[in-house]
Amino acid sequence: ASTSIEKNTKSQLRAHPYHPKRSPALRDMKIAGFQLLSLIDYPGVVASIVFTQGCVFRCPYCHNPELIPTVSTTPTIDPDTIFASIDAHRNMIEGVCVTGGEPTLQSDLAEFLRKLKQRGLLVKLDTNGVHPDIVEKLIDAKLADYFAMDLKHLWERYRDVIQINQERVVENCRRTFQLIQDSGVAHEFRTTVAPALHTENDLIAMAGYLKHGESYALQAVHYNKMLDPNLPHGEIDLQRVANKIRSIYPSLAIEIRI
Repeated sequence: ASTSIEKNTKSQLRAHPYHPKRSPALRDMKIAGFQLLSLIDYPGVVASIVFTQGCVFRCPYCHNPELIPTVSTTPTIDPDTIFASIDAHRNMIEGVCVTGGEPTLQSDLAEFLRKLKQRGLLVKLDTNGVHPDIVEKLIDAKLADYFAMDLKHLWERYRDVIQINQERVVENCRRTFQLIQDSGVAHEFRTTVAPALHTENDLIAMAGYLKHGESYALQAVHYNKMLDPNLPHGEIDLQRVANKIRSIYPSLAIEIRI
C-alpha cells in the first residue's frame, strides 16, 4: 500500500455516532484501520481507505509492518461502522481503496466489496498477487474497478523480497499479474524500489513485463519505518530510471512516487 496506516482515522471512527451491530455476513472481515478521505490513493477518485489485517509476505521494506500478523494487536473495526461513516459523507466520497496487509486473505472480501458496489462506490483493490483464484473471482463478479498490484522484483528474484522460498507462491503472483493484464479492468503495477534489493537494470527489465499502454509506478522506499530496520540504505535515481524506461518502452505510463 502506498499510504501508511499511521494516517488512519481509527480513533475518530470510534467516536463516530454510528455504531450498528456487526453484520454476521462480515464477521471474519479483519479491518485494522480506516481513512475517510484520500486524494492520492485512487487515481482521479476521492476515496476512503480500508486497511485489512494480515499478510503472508515479509518484504523487508514494508512500511505497514503492524498489518503483517493475521491477528491484530489492537481491536479491529466493525465493517458496518465504516459503511455508516462513508454513507454519512457520501456527498464527497466517490470510491474506496481496499489495501493491507493483503486484502485477498480476508474470507469475507467479496461480500465486503459487494456492499461497497451496492452503494454506487468505485472500488480499488491493492494486492500482492498471492491469491490468483480470489482475484479471478472478483474480476468475474465485477467487484473491482481498479487493481493495483505490487511487482516485487524480477520473477526469478521474487523470493529475495517476499522472503518465502516457494516457487508456487511466485507462480501465483505471476498468474495474478497476467489475470489483471487480461481483465479489461483499469490497473497499475508498482514497485517499491529498495537499492539494497534492486538495480536500475532490474527495474528496466521489470518494466518489460508490462503491455502497451499500461501504468508502472516506481515508489521510493521510506527508511523511517519498515519491517527490517537493518535493511542497508542506498540510492537509485528514480527519475533517471523512469527516463530510461520511457525511452525503451514509450507506450508505458511511468510515474514516480516519493
